[in-house]
Amino acid sequence: MPNPKGTPENLQPGKRKGEEPLTEKMNIRMTKSMKEEVQQQDDPPEFCREAIQKALDEKKERQQ
Repeated sequence: MPNPKGTPENLQPGKRKGEEPLTEKMNIRMTKSMKEEVQQQDDPPEFCREAIQKALDEKKERQQ
């Protein structure tokens, strides 16, 4: 009987090509409408990562 949770390769932490591995997790609070909008994106986790990275980059530029 096959493993219902997938292959062992699927259980490894996700990685994006050329960048550090995605090993950390964070919980955030948001409004219900924000959550619904984020969930409508093609890839919600990647959408959130990109938005956070963009905000961090902008903050770093302002500080210089």
